[in-house]
Amino acid sequence: MVTDFRLKVFRAVAERLSFTRAAEELFITQPAVTKHINELERQLGVSLFHRRGNTIALTPQGERLLQYARRILSLYREMGSAFTDEQSAFEGSITLGASTTLAQYILPALLAQFHRRYPGIRIGLHSGNTQQIEQWILEEKLDFGVIEGNASQPQLHYTPFLEDELVLTTAVANRTLAQEEITPADLPSLRWVIRETGSGTLDVIERALEQHGISFRQFPIEMRLGSTEGIKRYLIQSEAVAFLSLHAIDQELRHNLLRIVEIEGLRIPRKFHFVMRHGYSERLSALFIPFCLSSYNL
Repeated sequence: MVTDFRLKVFRAVAERLSFTRAAEELFITQPAVTKHINELERQLGVSLFHRRGNTIALTPQGERLLQYARRILSLYREMGSAFTDEQSAFEGSITLGASTTLAQYILPALLAQFHRRYPGIRIGLHSGNTQQIEQWILEEKLDFGVIEGNASQPQLHYTPFLEDELVLTTAVANRTLAQEEITPADLPSLRWVIRETGSGTLDVIERALEQHGISFRQFPIEMRLGSTEGIKRYLIQSEAVAFLSLHAIDQELRHNLLRIVEIEGLRIPRKFHFVMRHGYSERLSALFIPFCLSSYNL
């Protein structure tokens, strides 16, 4: 009989393509991981991995089993939630994905508060850009996510979470842009730092500027960086500008390192969203989402 733990071992190896990392994640030894995989291959009568020296890759049969394993393990969790006494202690785990701004500046404080209230619930937080989070949810690598940007996947369900605003930001020491307010027509003449392709922030900016007849793709890009923290550190040492979340620059504004430049007639508000598969229902996730919403009085 194929057990649920054996499927957990297989999924960990298949998603990380590493016996070592799977062992670390599951808190078992690497020989134990190898034993579980070998036994699973024996029971199913197929090879699940191509082994080439120190690297492995899924076989077609392994790819097929991975889809089944994700669905079966998801059903195990759903079943466990359905038969948990509502009055019993909350225990279990949530695998959550969040785009960069949320993972760095909003969720850590919420996670600490949630843990104090529900110490028996473990949360694993994985950070990526919006496209990555959506893809991981579709692949059932995550229970749900919290993203920036607009709803883009019809296979997923989006729930509004928190209001934010993207503001034009530069260093206080930037003397080439001394104005407190500029016009939209001035934007293409500035030196820009932007996020990588796939960022929900970049998507929101492009849509907002298009409404004013401005193409962000024509802006002179001085640098592309993969994180908001990287962009902030770059701005402080340069004469460049960037659109950044108000939530992300609070400390730099307080310490007089960065400042906001107003744009006449242009605001870029956005919402953060919870995102999950349609029909997804899991008791612990259903506990965490209302907790986040109530914390921000939405």
